[in-house]
Amino acid sequence: MKRVYIDYNATTPVRQEVVKIMQPYYSEIYGNPSSIHIFGQESRAAIEEARWKVARALNVENSEICFNSCATEGNNYALKGLAFSNYESKGHIITSLVEHNSVLQPCRYLQRFGFDVTYLEVDQYGAIDPEALRKAIRRETFLIALMYANNEVGTIQPVEKIAQIAREHNITFFTDGVQAIGKIKLDLEKLPVDIFTLSGHKIYGPKGVGAMFIRKGSKLASLLHGGGHERAHRAGTENVQGIVGLGEAVTLSLNELDSESQRINELTQHFIHRLLGEIPRTKLNGHPLNRLPGTVNISFEGISKEDLFIQLDLHGIAASSGSACSSGSIKPSHVLKAMRVKDSDNIAHVRFSLGHYSTETEVNYVVDTIQHILENNKQSVNL
Repeated sequence: MKRVYIDYNATTPVRQEVVKIMQPYYSEIYGNPSSIHIFGQESRAAIEEARWKVARALNVENSEICFNSCATEGNNYALKGLAFSNYESKGHIITSLVEHNSVLQPCRYLQRFGFDVTYLEVDQYGAIDPEALRKAIRRETFLIALMYANNEVGTIQPVEKIAQIAREHNITFFTDGVQAIGKIKLDLEKLPVDIFTLSGHKIYGPKGVGAMFIRKGSKLASLLHGGGHERAHRAGTENVQGIVGLGEAVTLSLNELDSESQRINELTQHFIHRLLGEIPRTKLNGHPLNRLPGTVNISFEGISKEDLFIQLDLHGIAASSGSACSSGSIKPSHVLKAMRVKDSDNIAHVRFSLGHYSTETEVNYVVDTIQHILENNKQSVNL
């Protein structure tokens, strides 16, 4: 059976270049990076080189990069760390209804401690209105938390306008950049973002490692205590091999950004053109132009979510209904609900996400297979 992986927004395979550079740090270079002897200093040097690689990709200073276990941890640290450093004032946070659950859930958690949270609505494409953001700001607002690009529909938020509004009001701006890095150009020296999170396994690096950009002067209360690791941001012995792999993955994505972004964008447009042009009653969800290359969210009328996903899997096609963090779930997406996308038992919403190893042959197979599935489903319904 043919196997096609078209779920790169959920996770990516580790590239062989990354595996190769990580291998020595499992058994040959194994010292604790906090130790002062040569074994420890070899590990420390590897971490600092990876820190430089991540900083270079974002155009920030090395000292502004903090390593952690994943973007979920980073998102939690950004929200809770900033909130608890403002604990006495119990201030106000602004976010949106289409954020990843690793932002929404911590916001709801903070509400239990007396913090007030505004959840901005979005338009039909999943984008917030900068003027609605401006109107939501209060005297006690201390944090704006809005993602760079949506993981389910690919819509890129008006980040430049958001950052400008935050800066005008002297409010910290935190953005979940997981889906943006490696796909679009980023320059955090020019863009006044204060905190930016990323994850290794989304960019062909290992799972279990991530990083944050924390702009100088940002005050965050630590979530983990026990040591002064990562400039007192995160206690615990560093995941040296994972950090090394993340640094290499970031470098590869930076070096290949222009060519790979163009290739995937062309492949994405071909995919969308065939899906919408050849399959009746289909709809593209998300902004038609201001979107990430590779993310394609389609609504198919005439078949249930369960039936379509079962059939896709039987044909060897790996896609998803939304965020992979909703483990095994095909319940309605909170993102599509916020966008007011029509939902019923007879409509299947599918997120396809293309990546480094995707080919035109693969996407053509996916389109042809879906046509076959829908035709068979129609015939069975008419029997």
